Amino acid sequence: MHSVQNPGPRLSPGNGVRTDWTRAEIAALFDLPFNDLMFEAQTVHRANFPRNEVQLSTLLSIKTGGCQEDCGYCSQSTEAESGLKATKLMDVQAVLQAAAQAKDHGSGRFCMGAAWRNPKQRDMPKLVAMVQGVRAMGMETCMTLGMLDAGQAKTLADAGLDYYNHNIDTSPENYANVITTRTFADRIETLENVRNAGINVCCGGIVGMGEKRSDRIGFLHALATMPHPESVPINALVPVAGTVLGDMLKDTPLAKIDEVEFVRTVAVARIVMPRSMVRLSAGRESMSEACQALCFMAGANSIFTGDKLLTAANAGDDKDAALLGKLGLSAMAAQPHGHLEAAE
Repeated sequence: MHSVQNPGPRLSPGNGVRTDWTRAEIAALFDLPFNDLMFEAQTVHRANFPRNEVQLSTLLSIKTGGCQEDCGYCSQSTEAESGLKATKLMDVQAVLQAAAQAKDHGSGRFCMGAAWRNPKQRDMPKLVAMVQGVRAMGMETCMTLGMLDAGQAKTLADAGLDYYNHNIDTSPENYANVITTRTFADRIETLENVRNAGINVCCGGIVGMGEKRSDRIGFLHALATMPHPESVPINALVPVAGTVLGDMLKDTPLAKIDEVEFVRTVAVARIVMPRSMVRLSAGRESMSEACQALCFMAGANSIFTGDKLLTAANAGDDKDAALLGKLGLSAMAAQPHGHLEAAE
């Protein structure tokens, strides 16, 4: 006699969006048999996105190292002993040359990251020129510059910035174990400033930092109960020697998240945030092709391509092209004019 499986939590009807997910419902999704979870995730994905298209994005570090934050995973923190040399903000023309090269390699979105706690007002004109120059190429623009006040968010919105990335990193309960120089509430404030300015929100986090599944549940619950970010990067920790987490996890079973658990996390993100782009970010260079294929089946539809993500190694354009070709996936066209309505 066959036992009857628990059908799991109530999913959003059709392609509707819910922001009332409970942690118990998200936990129930994680607990589904793997095939059932994948089926639900692919069903939600097909209801909201082209089934075989992947957005190709390129990430450039426009200012490396010297950050005053103490994020335990980051080699760019002044607290880290990673040997990384701090640099000044890049010249605008050099950034635009990198963007043009990324476009030539198929990227439709160009992301610019600076290792700051927050940008200084003297840096804003350069940042504005970078955004305007990349948009003039027909690419989507994204920046991650640390915390923003309302005025800085408006300045970037007026320049035409499409997306602003500011990750919550982990669950609210686990946050202080990862970062102590700012609070979870500080993260939320920046997200609100970005959203109120009319910029699309890019917000996700990192798994494989030694957290429990309950923290992965709490992380996705926090994202799914706010206005859903338009883009949700899911990173697998790259343990870097000299960082707090890199040294703590070195040579332990926690140094690399189980691939099936990673795919489950991607699938649950797709289900609870059905219209968000779900991006495979850091950690892909150490994932098997089979794991990445399962992530695409689970609803991931965006990747960072190129040889480097800020300071970490990445799979590379040629390797990615070969994988997408093997899987029959094609690059998604850029849509650089998708701003939100700014709050009154």
